[in-house]
Amino acid sequence: MARTHREIAIEEMLKTVEEAMSQAIDWWGDLPQPMKEAIEQFRTQLEGAIDSVEFVRRALDREIHETDHGKGPP
Repeated sequence: MARTHREIAIEEMLKTVEEAMSQAIDWWGDLPQPMKEAIEQFRTQLEGAIDSVEFVRRALDREIHETDHGKGPP
């Protein structure tokens, strides 16, 4: 299955956060549970932020015709 740009971005950002946390506590093993929970919370927030950006991008890309005046589909 092909991965999307969104999935790749999330994975890379999470990997960076996990590495930073490991370095901060000078530990390269399994992170403590509170840090794992913080990473999961960050993942949820990151996914929401990326989805919001994508929603706005699609809205800005959508063509609006002058005769539409905000009306729904014909």
